[in-house]
Amino acid sequence: MTHTQEYTSHTKLIWKVFIILSVITGVEVFLGIDKPDFLYLTKFLGTNLLNLIFIILTLVKAYYIVWFFMHMANEKKSLRRAVVWTAFFLIAYLTALLLIEGEYIHNVLGPLTKWNY
Repeated sequence: MTHTQEYTSHTKLIWKVFIILSVITGVEVFLGIDKPDFLYLTKFLGTNLLNLIFIILTLVKAYYIVWFFMHMANEKKSLRRAVVWTAFFLIAYLTALLLIEGEYIHNVLGPLTKWNY
């Protein structure tokens, strides 16, 4: 009994994901170098908008890497949800914790420390 598997090339998909990840990385590098004042000086949810943009872009990149390069697109729906949602909520929780604790340390130690900006 022979089983034939259909071979499909994923070259176009790999290049598409590579270009998307490259564009996102380019935007992150540009924003990190330029630091626009309206993003850097505007506070929202305990941090500035620039940090929130970095967090969101990093989550998007992590999603693409997991989805395509770790072959989650071909897995069962329940496994995909278990992996992606768990990682998403864990990252969101840890990010919120870091922002809250970082703001606390800045407020408590701010008067005692000379911050080099």
